[in-house]
Amino acid sequence: MRINVFIEKGSREMSVEIPRGKTIEHVLKKLKINPQTVIVVRNNRVAPEQEALQEKDSLKILSVKLGG
Repeated sequence: MRINVFIEKGSREMSVEIPRGKTIEHVLKKLKINPQTVIVVRNNRVAPEQEALQEKDSLKILSVKLGG
């Protein structure tokens, strides 16, 4: 199945092919993104890594900003 992914860091937009029933965690691993450094928004809603994806979902991968 195919999902749309926007990565805030670098302003990249892409289409990613993944097997049915896979999770957000699978996509992050495929894209080599550390899940502790990002927040994932699925279809305009913050979503946990364990959430299963559906055909034509839209993900936004937002970088976590730390400061002090």
